[in-house]
Amino acid sequence: MSKLLKDSNHMCFACSPKNPIGLKLVFEHEGDICRASFVAGPEHQGWNGVMHGGLLTTILDEVMAQWLWSRELSAMTAEMTTRFVNPVPIGAKLTIESRLVANKRRLFLMEADALLPDGSVAAKSTAKFMPVKV
Repeated sequence: MSKLLKDSNHMCFACSPKNPIGLKLVFEHEGDICRASFVAGPEHQGWNGVMHGGLLTTILDEVMAQWLWSRELSAMTAEMTTRFVNPVPIGAKLTIESRLVANKRRLFLMEADALLPDGSVAAKSTAKFMPVKV
């Protein structure tokens, strides 16, 4: 794991357990899949009763980034596209899964899905991650 993730100043909004207003995502890895779960509370709303799309996009981005970090690949999001398919009700447990699509010479191409409890897709993302020196 990167020194940046072990640093005492690590305050990532998405994954740091030390960030008091963060999402505190926890990741698991199964084969070529990185996975996290999240349950949106009232403070994560956009429209009444529905999770804010920007926060959902943040989580999709983070699960893709963690796929790379877990393999000691340092990269930052260069471009990301998110397609919202179904609203996420407040209180529904989301499962977010990411995978590598391709490793180009200067980019990692990733994809992620956010799944509702019934297995239907809430949102899908594709992204290009640019390798960086840490």
